[in-house]
Amino acid sequence: MKKIITLLALLTGFVVANELQWEKDIQTAYLKAQESNKTVMIYVETANCPWCRKMKYKTLAHDDVFEKLQNYVIVRTMKNSNEAQKYGLKVTYVPTIFFFSPQKELYEKTVGYFNVQDFLSWISDVEKKANK
Repeated sequence: MKKIITLLALLTGFVVANELQWEKDIQTAYLKAQESNKTVMIYVETANCPWCRKMKYKTLAHDDVFEKLQNYVIVRTMKNSNEAQKYGLKVTYVPTIFFFSPQKELYEKTVGYFNVQDFLSWISDVEKKANK
């Protein structure tokens, strides 16, 4: 019975977790960023990457990170997609996260999983560059 209750609690947590509003493609993300003067975050992943899932559903969905990302235009793409190649996203390992200005200037690139505190610290560095 205890296992069933734990399972239900976990499932309920996934249902009520924060859901980021990803743009449908990189071009749309840049257009929206230019209109709103926001930084673009491009999240590059693969379908079978456990670290990508952990980053998306643990770190990026965390309340504090979710709140911060409301100030960004976010989009995700697959590592070997035509879209990633079209925009020159050099990715060896996933997850890889890029932050660009609305004019497509690279602010930062990072590779790998980040916990909430580390990601928030890292995103503060991105914001400093964006505000220069």
